[in-house]
Amino acid sequence: MTTGGTKIEDYAFLSDTQTGALVSRDGCVDWLCLPRFDSPACFASLLGEKKNGHWRFFPEEKIENTRRRYRDDTLILETEIETKSGAVRLIDFMPPRGENPDIIRIVEGLRGKMSMHMELIIRFDYGQIVPWVRQRHGGLEAVAGPDGLILRTPIETYGKDLTTVAEFAVAKGERVPFVLTWFASHEDPPRKVNAEHALRDTEKYWRAWSSQFQSKGEWRDAVMRSLITLKGLTYAPTGGLVAALTTSLPEEIGGVRNWDYRFCWLRDAALILLALLRSGYREEAKSWRQWLLRAIAGSPAQMQAIYGVRGERRLEEFEIPWLSGYENSQPVRVGNAASNQFQLDVYGEILAAIWQADRAGLKLEDPDWALMVQLMKFLESNWQKPDEGMWEVRGGRKHFTHSKMMAWVAFDRAVKLVEECGCAADEHCDRWQRIRDQVHAEVCERGYNVEKKAFTQYFGSDAMDASLLLMPLTGFLPITDERVRGTIEAIERELVQDGLVLRYRPQEEKVDGLPGREGVFLPCSFWLADCLHLLGRKKEARELFERLLNLRNDLGLLSEEYDPREERQLGNFPQAFSHVALVSAAAILGNEIFRPWSD
Repeated sequence: MTTGGTKIEDYAFLSDTQTGALVSRDGCVDWLCLPRFDSPACFASLLGEKKNGHWRFFPEEKIENTRRRYRDDTLILETEIETKSGAVRLIDFMPPRGENPDIIRIVEGLRGKMSMHMELIIRFDYGQIVPWVRQRHGGLEAVAGPDGLILRTPIETYGKDLTTVAEFAVAKGERVPFVLTWFASHEDPPRKVNAEHALRDTEKYWRAWSSQFQSKGEWRDAVMRSLITLKGLTYAPTGGLVAALTTSLPEEIGGVRNWDYRFCWLRDAALILLALLRSGYREEAKSWRQWLLRAIAGSPAQMQAIYGVRGERRLEEFEIPWLSGYENSQPVRVGNAASNQFQLDVYGEILAAIWQADRAGLKLEDPDWALMVQLMKFLESNWQKPDEGMWEVRGGRKHFTHSKMMAWVAFDRAVKLVEECGCAADEHCDRWQRIRDQVHAEVCERGYNVEKKAFTQYFGSDAMDASLLLMPLTGFLPITDERVRGTIEAIERELVQDGLVLRYRPQEEKVDGLPGREGVFLPCSFWLADCLHLLGRKKEARELFERLLNLRNDLGLLSEEYDPREERQLGNFPQAFSHVALVSAAAILGNEIFRPWSD
């Protein structure tokens, strides 16, 4: 079991926009990968046991109360711990940086004088490798293989049972810093970091970034926290955006649906680009657009749905046997085999994002447009093929209705780019218009189930799929179309569980080729709120949206899924897809925009 049996929603998120950490409610760092999001973890107790690595501060006396918050619109975490004789504040943050990542923890005395303990267990390579530890370069160095960590603090530390420990007292008004820095083991560690200066600079960084968001809407704080989370999931050197900080947090406690999300999904990233653009963050959108063009450069036939943070294509999936899994949910997986899948919908998401970016003034250069033309040429010859779909099924390819709908989006936005933006591809426009109409007709004919009066999961199926809630949001059909209304009503009948939305019913359809169940899918639940609002059922939409906001943890963070019966979050955390769906829903329900995909 994970350290202390901490629930997923009990974690806080830290980031330096190159990697991140999870900190439990009582101030224990249970997950940290260095130096990148997708690097092997040096603290992996999240997916195993205490022995797999963590960093903990705790008082000598029994804890009577804890409370925490982010410092205003930043990723600086403040956790207050109270005992009978005193109180301290843990100030945790990761300064946005260059080459060497730091995680900095300052213990501040608030009341009385408290005796504190520190426990640092470093285990490189996902909790497996015990490092060589020694005093050097003004700190405690831990080295193994390519990795080095150095802890610098004025407090004396010592080793006990392969653990670094310390005891110290902190009185009201005192602040004791601890700085843990990664470095390549074949090099000397970087110069010492002044914790207070780093705190000041980190706060200045996040305040400047957050100030660009000028909305005063009803849900401003929830949207701002989601945008900060999305920024924290950005890999700053390249502009790539990871789907989540973690791997293998389960979609069913004790189940096998455990995946590595520390990579860049084109689908998620395209939606994030749209959210950032509409929120005023042009530089992030520009960086992502450049990352996209670099990642997919080459043969369109070789385009993947998932890439590494620097555009890597080899993301081989394997299992880690020495980690017991979050609450014994096995296997623990690293890498993601879905990177080898054919996912047709990705083309639609890319073209929608490129079109919106162009409209926002991020114009395509000629070489960029040439690449887009090549992608469309590939799609011309391949849109009729079955695929694994947006849910990345492992039960075989099918003609998923959502995938074909998104192929229509790709042709539609390509035509709009030519017509509205003056892109140099006039010779293709008539052909793309014909194919667009052909795709539309095929989806309406083969994806619609007359008996059910609804579009279904794949051609010829009678199963429902919540991805079809995107139909009116993409502009494929208007919300007033009776087929769209029928589809929304069918999803409400068949996929709503305890008021929230399942992606589909895997235990009944067996379409994904995996055993077990999963929780309700939070992005799909936000999509239903969008559709209810557009249908004029605004009271129901607001109630659903407010309920989803209440599922966030005390810091405003969401994972991918939720278990309504156990009342706990499921899946990787924090989840970009959930937060971008929140941002879009707030805009739609606030009547700021009509659809997240088009104006």
